[in-house]
Amino acid sequence: MRVGVIGAGAVGGALAALLDRAGHSVDVTARGPQLAAIRTGGIRLGGAWGEHTARVTADERLERAPEIAILATKAQDAADAIEANRAMLEHIPLLVVQNGLDGVTTASALLPNNDVVGGLAMFASSYLSPGEITITAAAPLYLGGGSAEHEVPALFLAELLRGVLPVTVLPNFVGAQWTKLVVNQINSLPAITGLSAQQVAADASLLRILTESMRETVMVGVRRSVRFEELQGLSDLRLRLFARVPVALARALPARIVSRMGATPNPGSTLQSIRRGQATEIDYLAGAVVRAGVLVAVPTPVCAAMVHLVHEVERTGVFFSPDEVVRRVRAAVGR
Repeated sequence: MRVGVIGAGAVGGALAALLDRAGHSVDVTARGPQLAAIRTGGIRLGGAWGEHTARVTADERLERAPEIAILATKAQDAADAIEANRAMLEHIPLLVVQNGLDGVTTASALLPNNDVVGGLAMFASSYLSPGEITITAAAPLYLGGGSAEHEVPALFLAELLRGVLPVTVLPNFVGAQWTKLVVNQINSLPAITGLSAQQVAADASLLRILTESMRETVMVGVRRSVRFEELQGLSDLRLRLFARVPVALARALPARIVSRMGATPNPGSTLQSIRRGQATEIDYLAGAVVRAGVLVAVPTPVCAAMVHLVHEVERTGVFFSPDEVVRRVRAAVGR
């Protein structure tokens, strides 16, 4: 099948390489050094799902109409990417694999004649050098759409992708997005400190901050009447208990999540963006929690501090020491 992948970064590049390995015809979009590297040497995939060099067609935008498309840009780039490729996207199934809560809604509004399916990539993928993608932790791709009308398209795409990587269709996709948003709070502190997720979890003070940001996310979701979908052992009941028990006990949960990433240092997608000199998705991760918290009157001072600190690192290029992070967060929450 002819597949177009818009955004050949850590996740999109991994999916493109896996699709190519499975025998599909793949076109990708990329920019700058990544585009040049793919044109010269293909997408070189390594790590948990084995090695493969994908010789795909690469351009700044899709030059031919695919039979299905995958949108895997950063959340802040989604609307512009859809507009740039609109002529090739009309009336075909579109899989939106993005962090945050808005991907399916944004794509559906811009492409009302398309079947739009949401995707959550739970595997850990690193893109630190142009043309090179490394899977540091294998995990499934979850699909859904948030309503009954998306069920058949989700099942169709799942059937296509099952020969490519592990795939599961979830009827409660909104709940899955919120569970993933809890997990994605792990991205903030590596971006602020320059440390890997494993190093953050090994620092007691940083682990406490991570725990508090995740608890804020759960509390906002609870106030919004979200039923958290079970992903990788994180159930609705477990997350609700996590938000209620003392922090000293609660921090075992993020520590366990990070431990499942394995021994290979995991920088997280937000730190990867900073290292490449690109804008991060922090406004769609911790920032999404802050915006949602305002709507339901749930304070989110730790998530707000994470957003501010990541933007400061983006602006200055200077990471914060763990001690400075603790000081700044304590000042933000008033203790």
